[in-house]
Amino acid sequence: MEAVNIRIGPLTFDHADYDADGDVLYLHVGQPQPGEGEETPEGHVLRFAPGTQEIVGLAVINARQVLNRDGRLTVTVPETVEATADELAPALQAA
Repeated sequence: MEAVNIRIGPLTFDHADYDADGDVLYLHVGQPQPGEGEETPEGHVLRFAPGTQEIVGLAVINARQVLNRDGRLTVTVPETVEATADELAPALQAA
């Protein structure tokens, strides 16, 4: 897991782990911690601290595929936010 500073809308993630085989980018607020997952309309998974609406992580499914196709990532958290490929590049290179 690499330390990064990735901002997606109002969210800032400071740790990332990229599974190149599965093309899944795991973003975390602090070190990974237990959480409750909820799928976004775009098919990604937000993780909340148990019993709260505090976002502690985001699993971006098909991260490179989405960025290559669209040039940006769109996530509903609950409002819709976007991040460009350049903004996510440090996390995808952290592997």
